[in-house]
Amino acid sequence: MPTDLKSPASDADGDSGRRYAFKASLIGSAHEFELTGRGLSWKISGRADVWAYRDIAAIRLSYRPSSMQAHRFRADIWNENGGRIRIISTNWQTVSLMTPQDNGYRAFIEALHARMGAAGSKATLTGGLPRGLYAAALAFVGLLAVAMIGLFIRALATGEYAGAGFLVAFALLFNWQIGGFIRRNRPVSYTFDHLPEALLP
Repeated sequence: MPTDLKSPASDADGDSGRRYAFKASLIGSAHEFELTGRGLSWKISGRADVWAYRDIAAIRLSYRPSSMQAHRFRADIWNENGGRIRIISTNWQTVSLMTPQDNGYRAFIEALHARMGAAGSKATLTGGLPRGLYAAALAFVGLLAVAMIGLFIRALATGEYAGAGFLVAFALLFNWQIGGFIRRNRPVSYTFDHLPEALLP
């Protein structure tokens, strides 16, 4: 297993994407993963196991920005017994620094899908938010947009141009942050050889 979290996907044998590791928090050990001949090997918080590629029941890829790192992606992986592990594209280094591991994360996720496909996996592959949650998010954004438009029209009608300008600036910021989250996390189904680009670094 790798110990150098700055380059988690570098392998001595040249098998790119075979290993990956990240720290989910400052406290605790790294979450370590390896693609082996037996399956997906993982070690998390003192627990360890190997999931055969054919026993992986589902994968969901998503875009999950945080306050510390806007460019952040996540893979949730379930096995046939209901167990779940989570792989994140960022790594905690200090109290104020969460660094992206884009290349290592992408290489590992692509290699995992390739091995599952070669093993004849029947896993359910989805991306984005669950459909119900996505619909709720769209409804919330729609209601907020209607409210913002109403406030903007009222500000113009009453001559509150400074307030109208603030609303425009807020709308632009909201669209940049929340709009990107909504666009990337549109619910999709995909195949082993065509992963959703919007949900990978």
